[in-house]
Amino acid sequence: MPLSSLLDWRLHALVVVTALLSEFIGIQRLPLGPGTLLLLPLFYAFILGVLLNPNVTRTAGKFVPSRVSHAAGPLILLSIMPFIARFGSTIGPAIEDLIDAGPALILQELGNLGTMLIAMPLAVLVFKMGREAIGATYSIAREPNIAVISDKYGLKGPEGVGVMGTYVVGTMFGTLWFALMAGYLTSLELFDPRALAMACGVGSGSMVAACSAAIAGTLPEMKDELLAFAGASNLMTYATGLYLSLFIALPVAEKLYTLLTAGKRQAKAVGAQVTGGLSADDASSDAPEEERPERNLPKTALAMAAACVVGWVANTVNGADLITALPGMLILYAMTMIGLVITRFAPFYLPGVAWVSLVSIVMTLPWFPGNAWLTEQLAAVNFLAIVTPVLAYAGLALSPRELGMFRKAGWKLVIIAMLVFTGTFLASALIADLLL
Repeated sequence: MPLSSLLDWRLHALVVVTALLSEFIGIQRLPLGPGTLLLLPLFYAFILGVLLNPNVTRTAGKFVPSRVSHAAGPLILLSIMPFIARFGSTIGPAIEDLIDAGPALILQELGNLGTMLIAMPLAVLVFKMGREAIGATYSIAREPNIAVISDKYGLKGPEGVGVMGTYVVGTMFGTLWFALMAGYLTSLELFDPRALAMACGVGSGSMVAACSAAIAGTLPEMKDELLAFAGASNLMTYATGLYLSLFIALPVAEKLYTLLTAGKRQAKAVGAQVTGGLSADDASSDAPEEERPERNLPKTALAMAAACVVGWVANTVNGADLITALPGMLILYAMTMIGLVITRFAPFYLPGVAWVSLVSIVMTLPWFPGNAWLTEQLAAVNFLAIVTPVLAYAGLALSPRELGMFRKAGWKLVIIAMLVFTGTFLASALIADLLL
């Protein structure tokens, strides 16, 4: 895509306005039965982006050219890179706490594999879903998991539709579901409450808060201990979750999907031989290839600068003012570009998100020169504020092709997402319970 399209001021202006409005609305808590439904700025940004998408509404098409929507696609991966750097910067300073966390906290992360073992067979065999089942079931679809799918497959293919479907469902209902599950399972006394608290850590920040509060409310005499376990587990999830997803969960999901669709593929192969052509499903899964950011570093550097400016402005509502946050954003930009340069020239391949994360972890380790100053500057950049524009880009980037896939599988994704959350929580709690 031409650099001029990636730097289109209309695209970035729309995202800035959308992100600022979303951050201004803030987190809204809606009482719903015994729990509370939390609506986050990320959710508003995605919905507003969809409403401003000319491929979705005719009204938006009168003001927003389709080329703006087309240019938003590559910006999804670019704009999520600074978030990955900020994400990694929380791990370096806490490395000693992570080392002391113990085997229960480490191994319970394998509970993430429970997502696909429960949900993928239903998605593929019952709901007849295609490769969107991989993105929908390989993880709980936190922001780093979205980054992994975006970097490996792109968010415009079926895997991207799947992971975004699980993310949107989690944003809307995940917090309430985690709170209800945790409180109910605590009352059953089937698990050690500390194990349930650790299982809370697999969710997003709002999920962790609601989940651990439900357990602590059931056992107020253990409140401090349970909250400590939940917090340590959440920190461990941020430290290891990206790499578990990248090197274990996603390959296992690919293998499981291959096994589940073996007979279906054989039937298609026979049909293709008879008809002398490709099947309709094969043709429809041929998603457009997205340019990898490390392949053209000069263009990426300029486009990344524009994405960082958008995140810098969005940070002003729930983060720090522009002057205070400027050093932190420049540091994130530098970490991101260093990671992409390594991706380009490393003798072996790792996705850009992995290198960017490793760079930010190393630069914030307690023994890295100047780590205290780096950490202090980065504290001015709100962790979630800089990911809000990512979801605005994602909403604007939806094409008729992705919208058609989502409409076809939308209600199925809701069911699959709820199974993903349940499988992750139960598997993590079981592993932690066995190790305590």
